Amino acid sequence: MNIHFITPFPNVISSIMENSMIKKAQDSGLISYKVYNLFEYANPPHRNIDDYPFGGGTGMIMKPEPIFRAYDDVKKHLKSVKTRVIFPSPDGLVFNQNEAKKLKSNESLVFICGHYKGIDQRVRDEIVTDEYSIGDYVITGGELSSLVIADSVIRLIPGVLNNIESAETDSFQSNLLDCNYYTRPEMYRDKKVPDVLLSGHHKNIEDWKMDIKKEKTKKNRPDLWKKFKEEN
Repeated sequence: MNIHFITPFPNVISSIMENSMIKKAQDSGLISYKVYNLFEYANPPHRNIDDYPFGGGTGMIMKPEPIFRAYDDVKKHLKSVKTRVIFPSPDGLVFNQNEAKKLKSNESLVFICGHYKGIDQRVRDEIVTDEYSIGDYVITGGELSSLVIADSVIRLIPGVLNNIESAETDSFQSNLLDCNYYTRPEMYRDKKVPDVLLSGHHKNIEDWKMDIKKEKTKKNRPDLWKKFKEEN
């Protein structure tokens, strides 16, 4: 998979993309990424990427020209029509695990990282294919939300994780949150690992895990619990 980021702050992207499992995925040839510095596509000499909104109002709006020019450059590197152009936005569709699985089927993803009050609507109308919100809150820029989405997709690509089953049993895969986990030592600060996990009885262990998943989902995510009950 090829991933492209259009952003005024390339270092934010590389700080995540050049570390941990994502870096290993690049080294293995499973993914590649390229960053496009938005200031390089702005008009000289000042290279402004934002301006005041027509009609008045507070805040600044990202100009269309630098984004369109950057995307024109991106298109030179796209090798497949199986491409999605993503704009993270508070007023987008709430991103979840099912959306991550849908995005995984594409060969290229392009992220447009917004800033200020927003971006010129013509960018959203002409370029963007998907708009996602990562939650009911607002953050400073689109880099972090783009990286959250990219990370959730990358880890689903076979070979990125050492064990793909690990990703397939994560929270949200079946409308249930994940269970509790323990590792060595068996006893730590007077807290002992639950006996069932030490029993070696596979069915009892699986039943315990399912009970924890149900209990946790019912308590923390009643919306998911409702979906689970409707489907089971």
